[in-house]
Amino acid sequence: MNRNTRTVLNDQEYPTASYLEETMDPDNWDALRQLAHRMVDDMLEYLEDARKVSHWKQIPAEAKSFFKRPIPRQPVAVEEVYQDFREFILPYPFGNTHPRFWGWVAGTGTPIGMLAEMLTAGMNTNNVGFEQIAFHVERQVIEWFKELLGFPASASGLLLSGSSMGNLIGLTVARNTQATTDLRRTGLQGEPAPLIFYASAETHSSVFKAIEFLGIGSAAVRVIPVTEQYRVDVDALRQAIQVDRTAGRTPGGVIGNAGTVNTGAIDPLEQLADLCRDEGLWLHVDGAFGALAALAHEFQHLVQGLERSDSIAFSLHKWMHMPYGLGCVLVRDEELHRNTFALTHDYTSRLGGGVASVHAEASDYGIELSRGFSALKAWMSLRAYGADTYGHMIAKNIHQARYLADLIESDRHLELLAPAELNIVCFRYNPGGMTDNQLNKLNENILIQLQERGIAVPSHTKLGDRLAIRIAITNHRTKQADLEAVIEGVLGIAGAAGTPDAKALE
Repeated sequence: MNRNTRTVLNDQEYPTASYLEETMDPDNWDALRQLAHRMVDDMLEYLEDARKVSHWKQIPAEAKSFFKRPIPRQPVAVEEVYQDFREFILPYPFGNTHPRFWGWVAGTGTPIGMLAEMLTAGMNTNNVGFEQIAFHVERQVIEWFKELLGFPASASGLLLSGSSMGNLIGLTVARNTQATTDLRRTGLQGEPAPLIFYASAETHSSVFKAIEFLGIGSAAVRVIPVTEQYRVDVDALRQAIQVDRTAGRTPGGVIGNAGTVNTGAIDPLEQLADLCRDEGLWLHVDGAFGALAALAHEFQHLVQGLERSDSIAFSLHKWMHMPYGLGCVLVRDEELHRNTFALTHDYTSRLGGGVASVHAEASDYGIELSRGFSALKAWMSLRAYGADTYGHMIAKNIHQARYLADLIESDRHLELLAPAELNIVCFRYNPGGMTDNQLNKLNENILIQLQERGIAVPSHTKLGDRLAIRIAITNHRTKQADLEAVIEGVLGIAGAAGTPDAKALE
């Protein structure tokens, strides 16, 4: 088509009518439909064969160089685009769909979640609110999670990209609620005394980022020491609060952990709730993955007190295996939540009927206005699998972590570095006669070899001065034999290396 052709109307030039009627829909829907069926079949096969697919492998230079090409100015046939996906993208994943991927805290995904993601993209709705079904679906999902985590029916919530955003939302409500001035009008410049928050030394970095983002500053976070079980020391916390009050500062809130990222430790939530009640402080819980232990009936006691928090953030793409990125924040007091964010402009206000008979309600509880229909994949997944199935899978992972810990403790060359309270196991190979620095380098090499040889993908962390091989089991595909295989891999790598040269490890 010649897009330079012009037509004249009322002495004004316009492109031709045919040009103005172009769309981005395909010329041949049947051909696209055939390719789409192939895509679905290929990805279902990919998930079906997850154990056969490499959980991780080094990306070759050829694949990396493919993504240095200039922007395409003209269309590329979609068949070619898909073939490039199969050749240069699909073979080099993060690897978290594999049964032996235990790095960081990564969800594994499900076939139903994948299909729900496709349906979400097909509808492509902006779930900003208004009178559309998407927001009613999200409301139901929020109601379900309030029930599952023991929050009152009057509480509010919002689906987000993950726990990092959930922490930001929850702490924003805490900041605005605990401040002595109207922060929405005056900002922090009107606050007469610093607002102080308290978090254990094991608290996730997203909490500190949120505090910094909110303008409070990391210097206003009191980092409280932990016990030998890596839980916050409540006595030290209580003392820190009193020191700040005596100094004329304003304690604002406590951040509790339901599953720390290093070890899976769970802070004594009942004690924290009692303390915050007595001190008039906000209790926010970062429950990114550990809060969902509440779904496993035999392990609900581990997170007892969670239901007493003022706000909680957790992810659905971790231990519930829903597609990335999907998280949730719940706030006990709906009015405080709404008052923190609600702001209506003319273009989002209500009308007497039509689409805008309900205003853009989602923006009353968070930062975003335009939002995807992420509630659909949560709604479909919960209906297709059922909450009890998720609870069973969570319980299975906790039992697997404890089994792995027993395997470690039964071998004289392996050392468990932290209690396996939830689903994370931290350990190292320790043949004896070596310093921590030497052991750190030795175990770093073992970890790298586990990954590069295709045995498994744990990650690492530091507990004090000790580097740990860290296995976080948020994987519904993991079997007992996989855990035994990683231990065999560690011992095999260490044995093949012979007696470590201590000087070489300095």
